Amino acid sequence: METTSCEMPASAVAGEPGSRVMRFRDHRWQGVPVEEYKAPADHWCGISRQVLVGNQGERTSYHLRYFEIAPDGFSSRESHAHEHAVVVLRGRGEVLLGDAVHELAYGDTVYVAPNEVHQFRNRAREPFGFLCIVDARRDTPMTPAK
Repeated sequence: METTSCEMPASAVAGEPGSRVMRFRDHRWQGVPVEEYKAPADHWCGISRQVLVGNQGERTSYHLRYFEIAPDGFSSRESHAHEHAVVVLRGRGEVLLGDAVHELAYGDTVYVAPNEVHQFRNRAREPFGFLCIVDARRDTPMTPAK
């Protein structure tokens, strides 16, 4: 039987040990723990995260996380040497990049360059959720003077 470009050989479908599918239901991935953003502190508010790839023994050079910011919540205002990318999946929010504030909505993508001061905020009435792809090995964030 000849395969078409739309058919995958059975060996490619089987997957490697450790491969998995995580189902997204009601704005959460089933079976993936919902964690605090960071240790409790007053420089952030109302954020949860789910680590989708990067904490279960994967050999990836990146981590994939989902963050959700509650209404009136915000992330740390920080900078660090590692870069990251963010893709908005839910609600509306804003990002501070340097001195500029940018409105964000579904599908918008943000690239945070190394050492750029940044912060994510939710001033809306519904949760603001986004995927964040970041290096597996990261430096410690710095809180810049305002």
